[in-house]
Amino acid sequence: MTSAVTAVFQLAYLAAAVLFIVGLKFLSHPARARNGNLLAVLGMAIATTATLVALWMPGAHTRNGALILGGIVLGGAVGAFAARRVAITDMPQMVALLNGAGGGSAALISTVEFLHTAWSGVRPGATAAVSTMFGCVIGAISLSGSIVAFGKLQGLISERAITSPLQKLVNGLLFAGLLAIIAVIAMGGGATWFLGLLAAALAFGALMVIPIGGADMPVVISLLNSFTGLAVAATGFALTNNALIISGTLVGASGTLLTLMMCKAMNRSLTNVLFAGVGAGPVAAPGAAGAGGPARSAHEITAEDAGVLLSNIQTLIIIPGYGMAVAQAQHVVRELADMLAQKGVDVKYAVHPVAGRMPGHMNVLLAEANVPYDQLYDLEQINPEFEHADVALVIGANDVVNPAARTDRSSPIYGMPILDADKAKHVIVIKRSLNPGFAGIDNALYYDPRTYMLFGDAKGAVAKLVEALKAAAA
Repeated sequence: MTSAVTAVFQLAYLAAAVLFIVGLKFLSHPARARNGNLLAVLGMAIATTATLVALWMPGAHTRNGALILGGIVLGGAVGAFAARRVAITDMPQMVALLNGAGGGSAALISTVEFLHTAWSGVRPGATAAVSTMFGCVIGAISLSGSIVAFGKLQGLISERAITSPLQKLVNGLLFAGLLAIIAVIAMGGGATWFLGLLAAALAFGALMVIPIGGADMPVVISLLNSFTGLAVAATGFALTNNALIISGTLVGASGTLLTLMMCKAMNRSLTNVLFAGVGAGPVAAPGAAGAGGPARSAHEITAEDAGVLLSNIQTLIIIPGYGMAVAQAQHVVRELADMLAQKGVDVKYAVHPVAGRMPGHMNVLLAEANVPYDQLYDLEQINPEFEHADVALVIGANDVVNPAARTDRSSPIYGMPILDADKAKHVIVIKRSLNPGFAGIDNALYYDPRTYMLFGDAKGAVAKLVEALKAAAA
């Protein structure tokens, strides 16, 4: 390739990198998120087109352009079909699978690059050796870990933290084995050792995620996403491809920052999320007596009475949770909010940073139901509003509104910032039962004198509220 042609390709990669960065910036606000995605897609299209064109230029190292193009077409078709068919409530599972696919691709490319070099009898340079080993290990961990995360989210594996007395010992030995294999390869180990490295990394990724409970999946998915980005960046070094280096670094950095932000939102360290096995303990019986205290009872309310209450308020804060996602209740929740807004009620949504099963899960669901962006508030913004709210409507949320996080030092969620729903004048909780949430502890909010329990499936219960409001207005 001539220097002029090379410069054109580098400029194309630079343009793609700029679009990636701007697109990522746009994703920081819901109103611009769609445009951010489009800019990132455009950047990837430019980078991919430039790479494909380079394959047919004189002096190119490969002539497998048709095979690569066929893979792009096939993968694009499968991806488009899956994206159209998957329900919005199943988006966490899809995100986990797509993230795993990215990590798996990086691991396979790193493995093929190393094997090709080893079988050709050429000893790889230091940069190539380090980047291929790093891409293989991190990519494989992301692949197998994402598959386990998918299984937990899909219900194929228990959502609770699966722990055993030997778990940490086995994981520690496996990690030590990974380091040992890396040392052997660095001293001249060949293809067999590298394949062993790939197998060990796959096993470690699966065993790392199995002991983590389903409610910690937002953090896990974000962490695995950063792993995928780092693996892609390492692959870029192995292939001397600037587009992969830049895009992978952006994904790795943003995923790491998001992981740390979510850990801060739970007031827990990343090591606690990964190794503490939160959610594996015994589940407390609903309404059980506290330390020497009497058993507690909740106040149940009918949809009709709840409708009367909502017909006579001025402010409402809706708190969505995983139960809303499971019931696919976001559209009927939007209908309820619109009815109340038409009556002059000030309606706001309080979104906890780790509500749901993936980063931004509640925001995605509410956006899918076309909830206005200016009605969504994060924890810091909305908490001062609760003491002025007439009603806090909790829909399928549990631990993120549990006052034990503020008062009970023995609670596994003590210190976690929560939504202050208990400070509202009245609280209506829509839930199937009084059963505890992921943390396995009873929720004191359910027994507060100002709290009313509306039992049932979130979608059905909110639909009954809508009918009750209509009846009250008739």
